[in-house]
Amino acid sequence: MSEIRVQLHSWLRLQREALPLAVRADGLRRTLLACPEVRQAFYLGWQPATGIYSHEGSAAHLPPGFGDPLQASDQALFVALNEQPRLSLGELRQLPCWLAGRVRRAAISHGQVLALELDAGQPGLLLIELQEGVSLDWLGFIHELLLALLANLPGQARGCALLGSDPQPGLLLDAQAQPLQLNAAMLKLLGERPGSAAAALLPINAAQLVRACLQQGRAIDAVEAQVDGQILIWLFMPDPLEQQVLARCRLATEQVQAEREAAKASRLYRLITENTTDLISRHTPEGRFLDASPASWTLLGYWPEELRGTLVQALFHHQDQAQLVQSTREALEQDGYHTMTFRIAHRDGHYLWFETASRAIRETYTGAVVEVVSVSRDITARVQAEENKRRLAEVVEANTDLVLFIDPAGCLTYLNPSARHALNIAANQALPTLAALLGEDDVQQLQARGWATADARGVWSAEVRLRPLGARAPLPVSLVLLAHRGTGGEHYYSLVARDMTERELREAQQRRHQDELAHTARLVTLGELASGIAHEINQPLAAVVNYASASQRYLKALGTNPEAVDKVAQGLERISEHANHAAEVIKRLRAFLRKGQRRTQALDMARVAREAVRLCQWEASNWQVNIVEQLADNLPPVYADRVLLEQVLLNLLRNAIDANREAHPGQPSRIELSAGERGGQLCVWVSDQGPGVEAAQLQHIFTPFYTSKAEGLGLGLSMSRSIIEGFGGALEAHPGEGGGLCLECRLPLGRGEQAEA
Repeated sequence: MSEIRVQLHSWLRLQREALPLAVRADGLRRTLLACPEVRQAFYLGWQPATGIYSHEGSAAHLPPGFGDPLQASDQALFVALNEQPRLSLGELRQLPCWLAGRVRRAAISHGQVLALELDAGQPGLLLIELQEGVSLDWLGFIHELLLALLANLPGQARGCALLGSDPQPGLLLDAQAQPLQLNAAMLKLLGERPGSAAAALLPINAAQLVRACLQQGRAIDAVEAQVDGQILIWLFMPDPLEQQVLARCRLATEQVQAEREAAKASRLYRLITENTTDLISRHTPEGRFLDASPASWTLLGYWPEELRGTLVQALFHHQDQAQLVQSTREALEQDGYHTMTFRIAHRDGHYLWFETASRAIRETYTGAVVEVVSVSRDITARVQAEENKRRLAEVVEANTDLVLFIDPAGCLTYLNPSARHALNIAANQALPTLAALLGEDDVQQLQARGWATADARGVWSAEVRLRPLGARAPLPVSLVLLAHRGTGGEHYYSLVARDMTERELREAQQRRHQDELAHTARLVTLGELASGIAHEINQPLAAVVNYASASQRYLKALGTNPEAVDKVAQGLERISEHANHAAEVIKRLRAFLRKGQRRTQALDMARVAREAVRLCQWEASNWQVNIVEQLADNLPPVYADRVLLEQVLLNLLRNAIDANREAHPGQPSRIELSAGERGGQLCVWVSDQGPGVEAAQLQHIFTPFYTSKAEGLGLGLSMSRSIIEGFGGALEAHPGEGGGLCLECRLPLGRGEQAEA
């Protein structure tokens, strides 16, 4: 009911103040809609010129009627309302008028049309649609009430004249801050919302403000309220006699936000100025400091107070002073803006590189420069970085190694002069792809491991062959792939390739020298084993002679001894067997003494070890040394040169025989020769029962020319280690479990293509 009361008072005030008809029609409509029985309400004024009823106010209009609008007429309705002031909507529908068609199109059926003049002498009607189930008799009471109120208005006081004529939204409040009347501007601000919603627009402490306003008899201004993202500034003016308060507001959203943004910008500007790492300064046109930000202490070692009145050019490097002062003055006079890079002195005496942007402040009427504002930044680190980059570029350009830059797609982006010369690429020639400069195997290796390793660890290295353009031979290089990240986060790569042609030649020459030395050592070894070799050859030769003599005797006795033929046949068979044995010994010796290029092949370590044992067996037997073989027949193959591997094993066995002979003179002893797979490698162990080697001397036994034998040269173990390392393995020595010395030879297990590579 309070809502209906407020709306009714507001409408009556609008009527008393004689505000425009549209405003009063909206106020009446809002008052009726505050009643829960009313669904819709429209006020239509009579237009004598056209003979129809037209809408008044801002409410939604009814749809047009039926027929030609130019022939529209509500004359029949006008006559009917003069005879009967209330018509039901059913009766209206039966009339031949334009409004009847509009009502039928709007599907409005439950309600009445009431004749009502908001302005004296200007007929109009009020169309009200009721909720379902509400009796039409209720509208009779409403009609009579409205007619009585309108008839009584001329005799009433006009009320608050200021409220009606105020263009700003306003309302009249009682002592408890409850709305009594709303002016047209406030109704417009509320829109479709009910009049009671005006209380929600007041400040949250409106009741306290009204009470203070009435008790103190003074107006209260500039009270802010925020509603739905809008900012309202309220003014409360008291009427102590009536115990009422006139509250008026204005929309100040943009103004308040602008003031707040300005204050925020001011605080931000001050915060930036006081805390920025750049130096912000003001100068006279001659360059004298007027003011500076606190960054002057951090950058130059001077407080702003110390710089005031100082000429900035006094801090310039003596080589920059004349040129900078003249060019800056001319640029500011002509363009009003100038940027320069220069050296400036720190208080401690060293110089810094500064980049300064200056802007001229001109006098409004004459245009003369009256002040200069500058922003200076320390770029010493950047200048030094650029200088380092320039020096690095010079180093890359002058480097004799090949330097190539590559993007993530594998396309070359830069080659230094050495790379262009080595790869036969002219300076103006288009760069090929990296894949065009590498072999197929190298490309696969790069794609399989190179890029990923470089991204993860930053670097990847390999030995490959680069293929220059044209008819040049492939270039062996040691390649290092580096992954880089630019300042913007982009990836790129660089390749540094060192020409290994000379190293390959040296290594080939070293291998030839090593092979010559190994061949010489084999000759020396056979010389030392001459007696055993002679014994091994003499045995089958003596047997051949004996069987030949026996066969001759049996031939003479053929006539008397029938079994002589079988004896002769057996003798010839034995002669052939021992002759083949002697030939096999000589063949082994010739193979052992072979001289020529290395031939790497898959070898059965057990067979190679047994051949080495056979060569030194006679020597071992002569010194009562028993060589115990613990060699399995299913050992995995290793890839090496047979002769060199056999020579290494022979050296290890003979060293073990000498150690046993020294520790057990004239007594039997043993040597264990075993082999097995461990950690992806094939290991061969030669363990003796000799005196062993002290820990301090153990690391020196593989040093060339180091020996404990009076007649030794100290090259056997050194040469053996070099041969094994050439096969990718290792040769080490450590004390034996039961005393003596154990020599361990490790060879990698691989494939034929790895050995060939």
